[in-house]
Amino acid sequence: MSVQCETTAKLAAGVPMSLFERWLSLWVALCIVAGILVGQMFPALFQALGRMEVAQVNLPVGLLIWVMIIPMLMKIDFSALHRVKEHWRGIGVTLFVNWAVKPFSMALLAWVFIRHLFTPYLPAEQLDSYVAGLILLAAAPCTAMVFVWSRLTGGDPYFTLTQVALNDSIMIVAFAPIVGLLLGLSAITVPWATLFTSVLLYIVIPVILAQVWRSAWLKQGQAKFDAALAHLGHLSILALLATLVLLFAFQGEAILKHPLIITLLAVPILIQVLFNASLAYWLNRQVGEKHNIAGPSALIGASNFFELAVAAAISLFGFESGAALATVVGVLIEVPVMLLVVKVVNRSRGWYEAGLVAR
Repeated sequence: MSVQCETTAKLAAGVPMSLFERWLSLWVALCIVAGILVGQMFPALFQALGRMEVAQVNLPVGLLIWVMIIPMLMKIDFSALHRVKEHWRGIGVTLFVNWAVKPFSMALLAWVFIRHLFTPYLPAEQLDSYVAGLILLAAAPCTAMVFVWSRLTGGDPYFTLTQVALNDSIMIVAFAPIVGLLLGLSAITVPWATLFTSVLLYIVIPVILAQVWRSAWLKQGQAKFDAALAHLGHLSILALLATLVLLFAFQGEAILKHPLIITLLAVPILIQVLFNASLAYWLNRQVGEKHNIAGPSALIGASNFFELAVAAAISLFGFESGAALATVVGVLIEVPVMLLVVKVVNRSRGWYEAGLVAR
């Protein structure tokens, strides 16, 4: 087994959750409050930060996004893709849910809730933007946090590693076309140049940099790599929290005027997560996969790469857009909802394995 595989296996199976990971929901809530407060106290400062753009990409947020994404991508060993054949049924289920069900089910939910059921309660000028944000959120499968969820369900670390590496490889080429297709079906003008720029900036370049740095640190020894990854992991979470402060500083006035919006946007996200997790879990049971494959498969199928979604929403529609707010709502509910899914997967293990025995 390679040093890279050993490293990722330890990350997926043996390392306890950090203080940041354990209390991430609390930090998110505090950042929301802090962002709204400082946005109201220093509006000129945040307006100036919002104007720091190149090709519709906000420079402060772009830097923070890189700090968020690169440490997560350094955990991925793309050479592990050859392990796909060992768990081909679980891999197939997750790929089906991630790429054939999840983005399209979210587009349907957004159409039902945002364009119909909740329309009277939402600002009319932001309806398209809300739909776009929800689609962006669903089109990017989760990467790093999946290792945490997999560990909490006793998931197979190599399945988790293989699936995340495969998803990242697919995302490099599939994210922009799927988003563009669904935005087009939603009758939203697709800014293709900005969308592809976002994919280049927030997937392609970070993947390359992460793998170069991963290789360089591993050459210096396992201890050096582990120490660097631990340090960068803390910076990644801090960058996420700083991004949330900035986002809510810009969105603060809208939230104070329309506090119901957050709750309404959370409804389709919550339904989508629970639906896709349940579907992946059930399909794995139907095809006869073990519970330690079905657990992470369900979690990978349900969770989102919210860092990419936030970055793409900001690049495509701006800091103050409904799309940015919708993706941030995804961040807000991601951790508590995924912990709920973890609890259900663990408590239903007897039911799951009884079905396998019956076969």
